Amino acid sequence: MNYTGRLAPSPTGALHLGNVRTFMVAWLRARSQGGRVIMRMEDLDHPRDKPDAAQAALDDLRWLGFDWDEEFTQSERRAYYRECLQELIGKGLAYPCTCSRKDVESAQSAPHEGEQLYYPGTCRGRWKTWSDAAAAIAPRIPCWRFAASSLGDAAKVWFDDAIFGRYAQDVAKTLGDFPLARDEDGAGYTLAALADDVAMGVSEVVRGADLLAATPAQILVARALGCEPPRYCHVPLVVGADGKRLAKRHGDSRIASFRAAGIPAESIIGRLAHSCGWGDGAPCTLAALVEHFDIATIPREPLRVAEFDCARGEFLL
Repeated sequence: MNYTGRLAPSPTGALHLGNVRTFMVAWLRARSQGGRVIMRMEDLDHPRDKPDAAQAALDDLRWLGFDWDEEFTQSERRAYYRECLQELIGKGLAYPCTCSRKDVESAQSAPHEGEQLYYPGTCRGRWKTWSDAAAAIAPRIPCWRFAASSLGDAAKVWFDDAIFGRYAQDVAKTLGDFPLARDEDGAGYTLAALADDVAMGVSEVVRGADLLAATPAQILVARALGCEPPRYCHVPLVVGADGKRLAKRHGDSRIASFRAAGIPAESIIGRLAHSCGWGDGAPCTLAALVEHFDIATIPREPLRVAEFDCARGEFLL
């Protein structure tokens, strides 16, 4: 099978070291197999989108040595997501929901497996149309939910992750009827990302390990649409010394800041490659790593970064 991978940044903030480490694994995974790379800007999270962040991310990635063969923008593909949503509605697998987050949290006393937010299907069969649901809670907006609880044993999903191995989840008991989108046209991450991966021929999704638990839900959506889901590879996150996801309190990890300080791209790539088991941390280009790529050397534990000093271009691993 010809390998097709993808890079999928979101314009919700500046590109940082954690993003780049995951993108590096995704790019090398594809190029080491002579495969294609798709660039897909996932710009559907409008309240959090930052002006010019999309172009800034592309500029940072090019500066670091990334390239790609095709480029897409999700906000230009809404008609396609609408078609996918209508297919799920037609099969009785998607319905509008007016429950607030507080409503869902108050239902957590119901028995279920796992620690993720669980939805018991309160609105299933309650509204005939999105318009009816929207009118009932205006100015709030409903969401679309996937009726996982109607699938019985078919809601039990397992897959083999390239880094973490076998992962299994009974979605009906862990998530219940999970949200598909907070948009009448069905343009939300769970549906849009899966639909795009299938339509674009992505053979393997390489992304952060924070999305590992969300993968079974997307596999259910793929099956409901009559599609074969891609393979998956979840890369351990880069975290601060406290073990939490990178944030301002950990220092400035933005690629733009390293660029502004005159730090060579090769220095950043070399350090991140060393954290994956490739090389000794000396400066190197992304292209030079293709022949040394080995996914088996990537540690399963999150990468802790002790501190950043953009003025000197240092980040202690």
